[in-house]
Amino acid sequence: MGSAGLEMARAKMAEAGVDPVAIETFAHYYRLLEHGETGLIPESSIEPVDIEALADVEVPDDVAAEALRRTAIIKLNGGLGTSMGMDRAKSLLCVRRGLSFLDIIARQVLHLRQTYDAPLPLLFMNSFRTSADTLEALARYEDLPVAGLPLDFLQNKEPKLLASDLTPAEFPRDPDLEWCPPGHGDVYTALRGSGVLTQLLDQGFHYVFISNSDNLGAVASPEVAGWFAQSGAPFAIEAVRRTPSDKKGGHFARRKADKRLVLRETAQTAKEDLEALADLERHRYTSTNNLWIDLRVLAQTLDQRDGVLGLPLIRNEKTLDPADPSTPKVIQIETAMGAAIEVFEGARLVEVTRARFVPVKTTNDLLVLRSDVYEIGKDFVLDMVAADLPYVDLDPDHYKLVGEFDKRFPEGAPSMAKATSLKVGGDWTFGHGVQIVGDVELDTTSAQRVAAGEVLSSDG
Repeated sequence: MGSAGLEMARAKMAEAGVDPVAIETFAHYYRLLEHGETGLIPESSIEPVDIEALADVEVPDDVAAEALRRTAIIKLNGGLGTSMGMDRAKSLLCVRRGLSFLDIIARQVLHLRQTYDAPLPLLFMNSFRTSADTLEALARYEDLPVAGLPLDFLQNKEPKLLASDLTPAEFPRDPDLEWCPPGHGDVYTALRGSGVLTQLLDQGFHYVFISNSDNLGAVASPEVAGWFAQSGAPFAIEAVRRTPSDKKGGHFARRKADKRLVLRETAQTAKEDLEALADLERHRYTSTNNLWIDLRVLAQTLDQRDGVLGLPLIRNEKTLDPADPSTPKVIQIETAMGAAIEVFEGARLVEVTRARFVPVKTTNDLLVLRSDVYEIGKDFVLDMVAADLPYVDLDPDHYKLVGEFDKRFPEGAPSMAKATSLKVGGDWTFGHGVQIVGDVELDTTSAQRVAAGEVLSSDG
C-alpha cells in the first residue's frame, strides 16, 4: 500500500476509467515526488554533445523506400490551443488556402503513400477533448485509414496534486480542472495500453515516426527513415541548432556518469544553472520533438519494465485554475517523450535543418506560417523560400488570441519573404498586399490601419 494521497489518486483514476498501466505509471512518479525527487539535472552532471548531420549521410534510395514501407506515423494532437483562445484541437486552425494543419498532414501522408507505394499508417494521439473534432475533420479523407488500425488513440489523464499535501485537488465548480495530461511522455504508456503497439507489430511495422501536429515541417522523410533504419539505433531524435529564440528551451547533453544522452528541459534546470542553459555555444542543439523508434525494441523494453518506461520526472507547479492565481497551488507530474533517449542504449541524435521544425505555439508563429515565407508544394511539404526566418513579436493585448489576430489581418498575412523582423506595439489592422522589408517596428496608442499595398521597410 502507498501513502493516503497516492491511494486517493489511484481510486480517482480507476473510477474515471483510466488504464491500469497508466495508473501504475502515475504511481511510479508519485513515489518519486513523495521522496523529494525534483527532476533537476545539474549542469555539473552533464557535458555538451556533438552530433552528426543528416546532410553528411548517404542513404541509398532503396534503403529509404524500404524503411518508409515499414514505418507508421503518430501525431501528438491533444492540445486545444487554449493559450491562443481556442477551445478545439489546435490542429483545426486554418494555415492557408482554407487548409488546416490536419488537412495538410493528411495530404502529406497520402502523397508519400502514392509516391513510395507505402502503407504508411497515420494515427493521432488525441485527448478526450480533441478526438471527436479531429475524426470529424479527417472523415473527408476516405483513403486515410489503414485496415486493422485506428485513426486515433487517447492519451491518459491524471489528477492534479495539491502542493500542500500531495492529495488529489478538488474543484467542484469545474471538475475538468482537477485533471491534467501527463505530458507527451505518456505516448509510450498510451500506445501499449490502447493495444496500438501490438497492432502495429502484428501488421509488420518496424518503426514509428512521432511528432507534434502543430509542426508541419515534421514530414515522414524517406531519407530520415533510411538513416534511422541503417543506423540500427533503437531510438533517435532529430535535433536543430539552437537560435536566440531557443535560449529558454530544452537542450541535449551527455550525462557524465554513464555517457548516456539526455534531454534537459527548462523545468529540470536549477535557477543557478539557467545561464548555462541559455549558452548557445555550450549547448548547441535543441529537440524538434521528431522521434524515430524501433517498435520491436520499444515493446520489449516496456515488457521488461512492466509497462513503466521510467522517464525522468518533470515536476510542474501551477495554480489549480491556471486563469486564477488565487486558487491553490498544485503539482502536475509530467514526462517528456524525448527524454526516453536516455532509456535506450545506443540511442542517436541527427542534426536536421530548420525546415523540419516549424512549430506554431503562438500567433507570432502563425503569422509567419501564413505568410509567403513558406510555399506549399504539390507534395504539401513546406518549402522555406525566404532567405531568413523573420522574427515576429505582436502585441499580446491585441494579437494573442486567434479571434483578435484574424480581425487584424482580415485579408491575409502581409508579405514577409524579405522581412528580418516585425515588432508590433498597439492595435494595427493590415490591409491587402502589405509588404514587410527588413526590420520593421510599429507602435501606436490608438487603433491604426496599414493601407493596402503599403511597403513597410527599415528604410522608412
